[in-house]
Amino acid sequence: MSQSTTTDVSTIPPVNHDEAIELAEAEYRRFLDLLRDLGPDDWGRPTDCDRWDVRAVTLHVLGAMDANASVRELLHQQRLGGKAGKEIGGSTLDGVNEVQIRERASLSGDELVRRYEATVDRAVRGRRRFPRPLRGVKLTMPPPWTGKRSLGWLNDVVYTRDTWMHRVDLSRATGRDLVLTPEHDGRIIADVVADWARLHGQPFELVLAGPAGGRFRSGTGGEHHELDAIEFCRSIAGRRERTGLLTTEVPF
Repeated sequence: MSQSTTTDVSTIPPVNHDEAIELAEAEYRRFLDLLRDLGPDDWGRPTDCDRWDVRAVTLHVLGAMDANASVRELLHQQRLGGKAGKEIGGSTLDGVNEVQIRERASLSGDELVRRYEATVDRAVRGRRRFPRPLRGVKLTMPPPWTGKRSLGWLNDVVYTRDTWMHRVDLSRATGRDLVLTPEHDGRIIADVVADWARLHGQPFELVLAGPAGGRFRSGTGGEHHELDAIEFCRSIAGRRERTGLLTTEVPF
């Protein structure tokens, strides 16, 4: 995404299935590179995610990858997620996340990295082959999101956004450099901007700084925001204070 050219968000193409798998594999491997760089003292550091330290975030990401790799595991997590969500006072999605962490809690840091590395190819293959009959199934999104989204969209887009945002979380928590490129991270962020624009439906101008940023607009006379591209994503993911259109949250 060009840093000097202003992009009308209506011209941003959606991420198709083939591109989604390329982005997913690249993101999994960037996350793995970060995990390999962690030391023993890093696993217990708090993150921007409530109740989750670095280890819990990674357990969640691994659990999601296991679900990507196996429809049976996906259904298992969904079955237990409703009960777990009630136990912690959250949604079924919260419960699924809880199940992912609980069932992998015995893994040490080193074991976790090895399990993650061994799961990457299976998760990518599972997402590439996600059954066509399931792709069109619609799910009602839990608050703060609204409306329905297809399982195909969740498989292609949201799992990668989730891993990407958690890489941001781990980088911030451990002080490690966050690897960003226009081709990979810039594409993910542009798709996020387009989704955000559709959700609020208002005119805006948005200037995002950094290697994964860009300039975006929709209509005329709307709000104007200038901030770092990562801080924009943290804003609309509910990870920092925000105002105006930045209070519109996007699924990550």
